[in-house]
Amino acid sequence: MVAKANYVTLPKSERKMVSGARSVRPSHPDERLEISVHVRRTHGTHGATGLQPRNLTHKELEKNYGADSSDLAKVADFAHQHGLVVVESSAAKRLVRLSGTVKAFNEAFDVSLRHYEHANFTYRGRTGTISIPKELDGIITAVLGLDNRPFARPHFIRRKPHPTGKAHPAASAADFSGFSPVTVADLYSFPPGDGSGQTVGIIELGGGFRPGDLQTYFNGIGITTPPTVLAFSVDHANNKPGDSADGEVMLDIEVIGAIVPKATIVVYFAPNLTDADFSDAILAAVHDAVNKPSVISISWGGPEDEATGQFQEAMKTALEDAQSLNITVLVASGDNGAADMAPTDANNQAPWDGKAHVDFPASSPLVLACGATRIDLSGTKLAGEAAWNQGFADTDPDVNSFGSVGGGISHVFTPPPSWQASLTLPASANVGAPAGRGVPDVTGNGDPSSGYSVRVDGNTGVIGGTSAVAPLWAGLIARINQIIGKPVGFVNATLYANPGAFNDITIGNNRVSSPGGSENLGYDATPGWDACTGLGSPNGNAVLAALRTATV
Repeated sequence: MVAKANYVTLPKSERKMVSGARSVRPSHPDERLEISVHVRRTHGTHGATGLQPRNLTHKELEKNYGADSSDLAKVADFAHQHGLVVVESSAAKRLVRLSGTVKAFNEAFDVSLRHYEHANFTYRGRTGTISIPKELDGIITAVLGLDNRPFARPHFIRRKPHPTGKAHPAASAADFSGFSPVTVADLYSFPPGDGSGQTVGIIELGGGFRPGDLQTYFNGIGITTPPTVLAFSVDHANNKPGDSADGEVMLDIEVIGAIVPKATIVVYFAPNLTDADFSDAILAAVHDAVNKPSVISISWGGPEDEATGQFQEAMKTALEDAQSLNITVLVASGDNGAADMAPTDANNQAPWDGKAHVDFPASSPLVLACGATRIDLSGTKLAGEAAWNQGFADTDPDVNSFGSVGGGISHVFTPPPSWQASLTLPASANVGAPAGRGVPDVTGNGDPSSGYSVRVDGNTGVIGGTSAVAPLWAGLIARINQIIGKPVGFVNATLYANPGAFNDITIGNNRVSSPGGSENLGYDATPGWDACTGLGSPNGNAVLAALRTATV
């Protein structure tokens, strides 16, 4: 394609065809879609250190770090010139949502959208870069949504009954029915609290909840008045129970609601069609000036290598906003071990490429990345923990559930953030990859074989995965915010400075092997921080003491 006159390339916008896919035909010129155009901040970047201005109000954030009205007007004029409709224009979110046809978007951004087919999915996509008019160079920072290949996946796994009837050591019988989140919170010495006055946000890319199921679940664990659960629509998505993502939605709500039953839970529902949907959902939660969540739980993600640079930059600015507003963001680290990819064509993704990857946005230095363990009990006391691994390397044909805790070393977010600078980070499992941010930061019970009792679509079962740990930590932070009387915000530096607030885990690994057994990549649980259990699981009261001291 010959570049259009007076156009320049949008940095970090390059796309390649999915491995194993083939280009079938041009997308229909009359196909309609919506995309998200991100624009620069009023005063440039927040800063180079990653430690952003704190304690801002939503109005202060918009005034000092929102988009300039003249920039938004220029993008709107450009859109109108190409027959595109402005659906939304937000100075606070630095976002312009555009609607139009494939033909109009091809012309406006100098791309060629095509229909691609893979053995397991189809998608509308592009190759190469996006171009923008020279007069918008430096104003537009990202154009998301043109390509709708799958990226984000939920990180929950249902426990399957063991065919041999073996019981997990944490269970008293082979028909283990799952732990209550309250039981697990007590095992981890969470400080008392019910979440009164707190609002917790949850990002969901599909699925939904049924109020009747929530009533039944919470009544069953002794909570007669369930927490207030609100559905927030992003990019036309709604609470729509009835698909495979319901397990994720209900797990998140029930874990948080059990730990902080008097909190308000706001579920931000977005489609899972494009990278724009994911970033739009986070922007919606962060900039929700009505509900004002102080904690956001995210149990979705994908290999950071599959995320374009412009998508990562868009997420970065949204998470910087969260930091400025003192919002704590918890993210699940992934369920496919150090590979972060399934070994076969499944879950709408290509097979594992034999390399180590970390999950995004868990790999962002602006979030608290949450791994998963298996817990063992002695009576009603926590007797021990091990890194969760029922994954590639497990040769037992009767293994309960496939999966392993995600973790490793980022080669996108380099060098390591300041609060990991004193760690002895392991070499990346990818030869030649530079040392970067280590994942996860913390962990908690998430092995499906010691998982949680969850009610989904009228049925009760046991669910685990790192998806269970992000909401578990979200509940802990909400209790701490209630006790301290204000949000603790970005907690990573404080937690790394207080390793004594954790149960150190030195058993297990997240190593993975290819189906033929030719690979063995991954990391072992070791004393101190490691790339499968992070700092460890929480001693809730000690975490409270550390954060209270830092806040004061």
